[in-house]
Amino acid sequence: MKAAIRRSYGSPEVISVETIEQPVPDDDELLIRVFATTVNRTDCANLTGKPFIMHLMLGLIKPRKIIIGTDFAGQVVEVGKNINGFHSNQRVFGFTDMGLESQAEFIVLKPKGNILAIPENISFRQAAASLEGAHYAYTFTRKAAIQSGQKILIIGATGAIGSALLQFLKTFDVYVTATSNTQNIPLILSLGADRIYDYTREDFTQDDEKYDFIVDAVGKSTFSKCKHLLKKNGIYSSSELGPYCQNIFLAMLTPFLGSKKVIFPIPYSLTETLPYIKSMLEKGLFNPVIDREYALDEIAEAYDYVLSGEKTGNVLINL
Repeated sequence: MKAAIRRSYGSPEVISVETIEQPVPDDDELLIRVFATTVNRTDCANLTGKPFIMHLMLGLIKPRKIIIGTDFAGQVVEVGKNINGFHSNQRVFGFTDMGLESQAEFIVLKPKGNILAIPENISFRQAAASLEGAHYAYTFTRKAAIQSGQKILIIGATGAIGSALLQFLKTFDVYVTATSNTQNIPLILSLGADRIYDYTREDFTQDDEKYDFIVDAVGKSTFSKCKHLLKKNGIYSSSELGPYCQNIFLAMLTPFLGSKKVIFPIPYSLTETLPYIKSMLEKGLFNPVIDREYALDEIAEAYDYVLSGEKTGNVLINL
């Protein structure tokens, strides 16, 4: 089978697409044919080993898993004899942030809350694009305890996290302002934004509006730049650690230093996030945004594009 492989941390140039032996499932594993996967922010961190904390989780000197990939949509080929609840030819999708070795034609996987059946009306492409960003987006909605009538600002609504978060938030009775570049304004309006700041022309930090919750879905702002935009008891959260990992420390300190605080979005368990995502797909309340699509042999180019920070929504690899 073909697989995207890297044997060291680094830029997309360290990736090679190689032909290797197809994996054989154990009695507690599924063999799955992968039809679609994404190149996402988590994949890029796993590839580059940045921030350095990734080395502590993936391998200190070099990665323990040489095949890359964190999500997939595919079809069950073989079911281990000790597995219940899955069957051959079943369409499934799954995600694990520490890696599933899924940027390959086949994977073996132990089901442990990280895999679900794809809803009937959802394609492999949509299923693959509905995982990584939406997993983190769900965490923001839960951590902030969203309530009816609140005003919320999403910084970076065009990414995989931001575009999913916008759709999730619109299931609440809230007013959402979002930042976007000019070309994606129609898209963000279609996803439900009530107001948009074109960041190529406007500085949202000069806004007179006050918000209950500000989410930096791209990690390009800071609490200090946004604090004056928060209401009393307002909350700021970011998808990134921030300069000098400040968001971790601010999450520990700000609850004791004033009425405005930072929360750090430690993700909820996949056993909670994946069923929520599946339910939203089934109800037609979530439609993942897909930007570009690549073949497996073009995967280094896909990583280059994602690392450029210019993608909209999700970037797919079709197998």
